[in-house]
Amino acid sequence: MMKTYYPRGGSGAGKWYVIDAADVPLGRLATRVAMVLRGKHRPDFTPHLDLGDHVVVINAGKVVLTGKKREDKVHYYHTGYPGGIRAVGYGRMLAEKPGRAVELAVRRMLPKNRLGRSLLRKLRVYREGDHPHAAQMPEALALDTKRGGVEA
Repeated sequence: MMKTYYPRGGSGAGKWYVIDAADVPLGRLATRVAMVLRGKHRPDFTPHLDLGDHVVVINAGKVVLTGKKREDKVHYYHTGYPGGIRAVGYGRMLAEKPGRAVELAVRRMLPKNRLGRSLLRKLRVYREGDHPHAAQMPEALALDTKRGGVEA
């Protein structure tokens, strides 16, 4: 009788990928990044294990929002103090902290538990096109904006 292969948890050494976010819609970028972080692109995907890879997003300052989202979409957060609700428009967020907008979009597509928090630690977002992860020899992962898939 043949046994089913079951991967060991947290193998640790995952691949590194670089995704260029220039002129890519934020949602399409976030779905692809979340899929790679989660490990759904691998044949040994297991829902409760961290088998994903590391992702470096460059040119986060050049990500685009379609429609009127840049003017209308608002991010709400709470400071933790009474009456501490705050609102920041995405136009301002993309101008001041574009990496934060990408991180928020990806975070909301990951599981809302300790697994999601550990997956989020494998994401690095940079405003410009340079990053300090050349030693990890990351592979370029190009997004296909027409089909929403990947060109690999």
